[in-house]
Amino acid sequence: MRLDTDFGGILSWLSNQGLEIALLVLGAALLTRVITKIARMWTERIDRQNSDKDMWSEDSKHLHSLVQVLSYVIVGVLYIIVAIQILLRFGVNLVALVAPATVLGAALGFGAQRIVQDFLAGFFALAERQYGYGDIVELTTSTGVAAGTVEDVTLRVTRLRTLDGEAVIVPNGQIITAINQSQDWARAVVDVPVPNSADLDLVHDVLGEICRDIVHDDYVGVYILDEPSVMGVQAIRLEQTVLRLLARTKPGMQWEVGRRMRAVILRRFRQEGIVLEPEALAAIRAGMVRPDDAEAGV
Repeated sequence: MRLDTDFGGILSWLSNQGLEIALLVLGAALLTRVITKIARMWTERIDRQNSDKDMWSEDSKHLHSLVQVLSYVIVGVLYIIVAIQILLRFGVNLVALVAPATVLGAALGFGAQRIVQDFLAGFFALAERQYGYGDIVELTTSTGVAAGTVEDVTLRVTRLRTLDGEAVIVPNGQIITAINQSQDWARAVVDVPVPNSADLDLVHDVLGEICRDIVHDDYVGVYILDEPSVMGVQAIRLEQTVLRLLARTKPGMQWEVGRRMRAVILRRFRQEGIVLEPEALAAIRAGMVRPDDAEAGV
């Protein structure tokens, strides 16, 4: 008879609290799928709105990242609420758990300082719009430098896709410096090495004409915000003199504009009879002439 009574109590608990727990778990799973689906539809809508554009607006990039983070946060809060409700169904006194939870939280907080640091850094990165989905960034961390296109930003990590197609996961708390190369506007820097024997006045005039004409170029004219400028002599070397051109462009288009300007420079130099050294010619063609570290801020 006692066994029957105990078994009846179990059945009673299963038919009441047990059923509620099952419904809570099922409801949490369904809500998770719904939230994830809504977030995916929202981000896909943003992608479609910007699919025919050469670059995304800052608001679109920020909204894309924000939707992803909000979906993670909402799902996390949902799981916490469901876990509390399940504990209540098991008859756990949550008030009695306050003191142990405080000690456990302090221990976890001390042991998981890096995770807390990641979450705080991710929150401020999103709140301050340091970078967002689709931005081209260079992140300096304690272990090195990671550069690529932002594919995902969460409160804990930032995922980049490099030029080689590699996925790089960077914890937000380890980011020391973030260089955003596609925010608001960008600048194309073109260094032109010419032989010391060349007529610098002629070279300067030809470069000035190129700067005036490139604004109306069929390929990159729409990406240039204002007329590029010839900064003059940047460096004097043993056999070459380096002149620098600067062009302010739309975000993320500085490389395209720089490549086009180098191609135009080579064509115009041939027309004007300005002969470049083979090494300088190859460097301009490859677009690999870069300022020295001491001159990077010019």
